[in-house]
Amino acid sequence: MPVGARVFCVGINYLAHGEEAMRTGGIELPKVPMIFGRWESTLVVDGAPVPVPPNEPGLDWEGELAAVIGTPAFGVAESDALRHVLGYTAFNDLSARRKQLETTQFTLGKNADRSGPIGPVLVTTDELPDPAGLSLRTRVNGETVQDGNTGDMIHDLARVIAYISDTVTLLPGDVIATGTPAGVGASMDPPRFLTDGDVVEVEIEGIGVLRNPIVSRSP
Repeated sequence: MPVGARVFCVGINYLAHGEEAMRTGGIELPKVPMIFGRWESTLVVDGAPVPVPPNEPGLDWEGELAAVIGTPAFGVAESDALRHVLGYTAFNDLSARRKQLETTQFTLGKNADRSGPIGPVLVTTDELPDPAGLSLRTRVNGETVQDGNTGDMIHDLARVIAYISDTVTLLPGDVIATGTPAGVGASMDPPRFLTDGDVVEVEIEGIGVLRNPIVSRSP
């Protein structure tokens, strides 16, 4: 990823996950794409250990399809938006829920150190021309906890690109993480989080498996 590239994340972009978010955080279903930012410095590669912040009960998983921008995009129409995509990969928007839900701002909860696994490969658009209809599964220690399909997004990638680009110019290397399906740990009864020794995997059809171990971290 080029230095200075940005990570744009879409919150609550699957209907069933929106129902979860309402139950656990009182967050309304957004009428337009809900965009928040991640810092490039939080990204880690496939296989890298991810530490749990010491004052969190654990991290929550969010398996997502990510798109990497290939050409500058400003004011693009939805019909032309996907032409600006270089390729696709898997992303795990590992979240520090305590910090995230303490306020209406997501920034701290979504930017814990080394909490943004991305990979394992970038599949270019000539190999994967249509990002819709791909199966997406998240597993914790081999157990499937999310089982979704990218065709179920509320706002598809073309809509998200058009929405962002009428305000911000998307640049080569920018990443758009398109949101997660239902099945996050915070919505389980009781809530379940990733702690030291757990292994989390995100598998997307046509891309592969992004796998990361979770470790503890002292203050």
